[in-house]
Amino acid sequence: MDTETMVRAYLNIRSERERLAREFEAKDAELKEDMAVIEQVMLQACDGINATSIKTNKGTIIKSVRERYGCSDWDIFRKFVYDNNALDLFEKRIHQGNMKEFMSEHKDDGLPPGLNVSREYVITVRKSTDAVLS
Repeated sequence: MDTETMVRAYLNIRSERERLAREFEAKDAELKEDMAVIEQVMLQACDGINATSIKTNKGTIIKSVRERYGCSDWDIFRKFVYDNNALDLFEKRIHQGNMKEFMSEHKDDGLPPGLNVSREYVITVRKSTDAVLS
């Protein structure tokens, strides 16, 4: 198989995957909206009888509280975390873009302690602006 044929096949497959993903996302969004409407009705049902759960033959409705935390001022929160030695309030992950930039600025220093890196070759295919697929 020549490279022209491989590129055409690759781009066709990618286009089809993108189409299917858009189709899925649109249908999934509709279903999520439908579920949200039903969830509100079930929440009202629980509130109406002052219940935290309602058992039916098909399943059990459970009313609970979901908490999510966000930060409005990172500088103040970061100081709070350090002042209270509460580093476990942060998630344990490395910002890939910032780490790549840091490593490019400190090439001769090697890897920071405790850091691993994995590298692999990857292929990127860009469609030419005048290409017609099929």
